[in-house]
Amino acid sequence: MSQDRLTTSSVTVDLTAVVIAVTNETPVTLVLKPGAGGRPALPAGPLQAEHGTLQAGLRSWVERQTGLRLGYVEQLYTFGDRPRPADDPSPGHDDRRLSIAYLALVPVAGVPVAGRAAWMPWYDCFPWEDERSGAGPWRDRLLAGLDGWAETAPDPLRAARRERARLTFGGDAGGWDVERALERYELLYEAGLAPEAWWDAGHAPPSDVLAGVGRPLAIDHRRILATAISRLRGKIKYRPVLFELLPETFTLLRLQRAAEAISGVRLHKQNFRRLVAQQGLVEDTGRVETDTGGRPAKLMRFRREVVSERPAPGVRVTATRRGGYP
Repeated sequence: MSQDRLTTSSVTVDLTAVVIAVTNETPVTLVLKPGAGGRPALPAGPLQAEHGTLQAGLRSWVERQTGLRLGYVEQLYTFGDRPRPADDPSPGHDDRRLSIAYLALVPVAGVPVAGRAAWMPWYDCFPWEDERSGAGPWRDRLLAGLDGWAETAPDPLRAARRERARLTFGGDAGGWDVERALERYELLYEAGLAPEAWWDAGHAPPSDVLAGVGRPLAIDHRRILATAISRLRGKIKYRPVLFELLPETFTLLRLQRAAEAISGVRLHKQNFRRLVAQQGLVEDTGRVETDTGGRPAKLMRFRREVVSERPAPGVRVTATRRGGYP
C-alpha cells in the first residue's frame, strides 16, 4: 500500500456582486471602500446555511454591506481556476475558493448606500476601455508594453504574441472590439503588466506596473468586473437590459448616452434613433423634459411588449469614425 498521504481541501463558496449603474454619462460599480493600504472590493460574502438560494444569499450580503436592495440580477460566471491571492482575507489559504459572481443593474446611481459602500467609475479600473474621445495614450502605452513582452518570447512564440496583442487591443490594422474587455485584462495579466499577476505570485509589482494599468481591486475582483463589462456590452445588443439602467421615463439622448457609457464608444445620433424606432423599443409618453439647456425633449418609456414580439430586442452599437475606434 502506498505511503503517500492523501490531502483534502475544503471549498469555500463566495457570492460576489457586480452592481452597475450609469450616472452623468459614467458607468459606475458598487464597491466597498478599503482600509489603510487596501484595495476596493466588490460586495461579497460566503454562502451560508440560512441562504435558501445562491441569489438570495447574494442579495442578503449586498443589502447587509451596502444597504442596497437589488432589482435585476443574473448569474455571471463561476471563478475558481486561480490560486487564492495573497490578499484574500478569508482564513485557510490552502482551501479552494469558488466565487460565483452575479451582475446586477440599478437604474439610479445616486441611490443612497450605507457603510463602506461607494460608487466607483469602472473606467478607473480600465481607462483604456473608454474610447468615446478616441484611443488616447492608453492604447499605445499598453501595446508598447505588450510588444516588450513579445520580445522576451522565443522565436516561435514572438509573432504569435504580437498577433494576440494586435487582435485584442486593435493595432494599426485591427479594429477595437468593445466586447473584448476581459480578453484585454487577461492578456495584460499574462504579460505581467497587471499588478495582480505579481501579487498572485507572491511578489511586489514594479512601480511602472503599479502606475500603468488603472486601479486594481481586491483579490480577483478586477477580473470579475472585466467579465461583467464584456457580458453587458454584448448583451445590450440583443436584450433590452440597457433599460434596467434608466429611470421609468427618459429622453432619447439619455438613452444614447447610456449606451455610449456602457460600450465606451460614440454612436451616430441619427442611426441610433433609427434603430430604436425600427426595433419598437420605446414609446412616447406625451410629456416633455424642459431642463435640457435647449429645446424641450420628448420623454419616452420602454415598451415591455417588445420582449415577446421579437427574439432579440436590443441596442446594437456601432462606433462613429470621429469618436470611436478607427
